[in-house]
Amino acid sequence: MLAHFGHHLIAALLQPLLPFIRDQFRLNYTQAGWLVSAFNLSYGVSQLPGGWLSDRVGARILITIGVSGVALCGLFVGISSTYVMMIIFLVVLGLLGGGYHPASSPLVSDSVEERNRGLALGFHQIGGTFSFFLSPLIGVGIALALGWRGSFIALAIPVFIFGIVLYILLGRRGDVGRRERYIADSQTGTQSVRSQLRRLVPFIVLGVVLQVFIFSTVSFIPLFVVDTFGASEAVGAGLLSVAHFAGLVAGPLGGLLSDRLGKVPVMLVVSLIAGPFIYMLSLVSLNWSMWLVVLLIGTCQYVGMPISEAYIISHTSGRNRSTMLGIYYLASRGGPGLLMPALGYIIDHYDFNTALIIVGAVLLVVAVICSAFFWRSRD
Repeated sequence: MLAHFGHHLIAALLQPLLPFIRDQFRLNYTQAGWLVSAFNLSYGVSQLPGGWLSDRVGARILITIGVSGVALCGLFVGISSTYVMMIIFLVVLGLLGGGYHPASSPLVSDSVEERNRGLALGFHQIGGTFSFFLSPLIGVGIALALGWRGSFIALAIPVFIFGIVLYILLGRRGDVGRRERYIADSQTGTQSVRSQLRRLVPFIVLGVVLQVFIFSTVSFIPLFVVDTFGASEAVGAGLLSVAHFAGLVAGPLGGLLSDRLGKVPVMLVVSLIAGPFIYMLSLVSLNWSMWLVVLLIGTCQYVGMPISEAYIISHTSGRNRSTMLGIYYLASRGGPGLLMPALGYIIDHYDFNTALIIVGAVLLVVAVICSAFFWRSRD
């Protein structure tokens, strides 16, 4: 959980600080979208080689790079003097972070019995969720006092130090028994993939689309409320924190429900209701209804995360588990890098409401289509 917190803390600053960065570099919505895309595209692309490396060199090195390496690059993001320079450092930041998830999730799942796998992954998710919840609050607070650069610099230094400590702790822990478990379940895992490939592929598609569409929508919330309702940057950051606050409960709850009720039913429910919730953002005002809808959207996102990971791990050979997770993370983390510039273009040429309606409708249609592959399926 601590490692997951450190891994995401620096990159999580980008969304709440977008209004500050946009004003300094005088960016339009499309250009602001490309800032987030620069990180997400490289972060997504690096997931696949990260998973491949994790299966071969072990999790310790990749997890450490995913914490200390990301923090070091975040320091350079903070001292970027131009828009292009910032884009470059965000790309490198994404490349360095790509190995964390494919390495850490199998490590977590190996620590518990399969019947508790979703819950364990949900608790691991709390670390990353808390960083997304906390970063808008402390990031904007530091930015108001020291500027947005001060936020990156002030938080990158302690995270870098923690990554070095983490490397030592992981070395003491070791991965005793992990290789034996992988060998033991490799045959059953391979058979599971062969017999259930028809459902595995649409499940991954469903999980990817859910994460990509919600993440891209939430990333624009600070700009949405600042430019549409005239709210302050602090209010925009607060709404962003609310979306991620939901994950502190929704992650473990989603994992627990999937362990007890089945991964497929729970995943289908959150996927089918997420699209309408995104559409509702175009209808609400800046009052309690806005905060409630944002909370519900965040809940859908974070319920789906541990379920997707648990389903892939349960239906994939142990020796190829990190590689398969790398494919999932490639699409789910890199997807916003493609969608956000498109959303920015729609907002620039139409408005926020049009973009929200399109995103909500497409997400609902995809969920309905994918649900046909899981008719009467529990897991």
